[in-house]
Amino acid sequence: MSGWSEVFLGIIAVATLVTAILQVAVLIAAGMLTRRLARLADQVERELSPLIASLNSIGKDAAKAAALATAQVERVDRLFGEVALKLEDTFGAVQRAISAPAREGAAFMVGLRAALDSLRRGPSGRPPRSRTSDDEDALFI
Repeated sequence: MSGWSEVFLGIIAVATLVTAILQVAVLIAAGMLTRRLARLADQVERELSPLIASLNSIGKDAAKAAALATAQVERVDRLFGEVALKLEDTFGAVQRAISAPAREGAAFMVGLRAALDSLRRGPSGRPPRSRTSDDEDALFI
């Protein structure tokens, strides 16, 4: 082998050694980064777990409040329905109480009017003659 071959072979050996050292360094750095990320994830999980529990509690409280509000709305709806039915019954009773005497009063007025008309017409059943101006001149003194 010539001198140059040995030099190039040495250079290749050193380059392979440097590459192996760099690969080991990269693997060590990746391992350290992985551990650091795992610690960060654990820390985030520890800090966020009370927040998540708090949000869960808030959600449960909101669900209870919504259920109570729904029950109250249903109760108010039933109450208004009952009030509407009672108002209908009351208005019907008032209408019956007013309309029956009003009908009786109207019938009484029709009868009274018929009686007065019959008295005005006299026994012949004809309406009284209206006086003309000639009749009135003869009666004038």
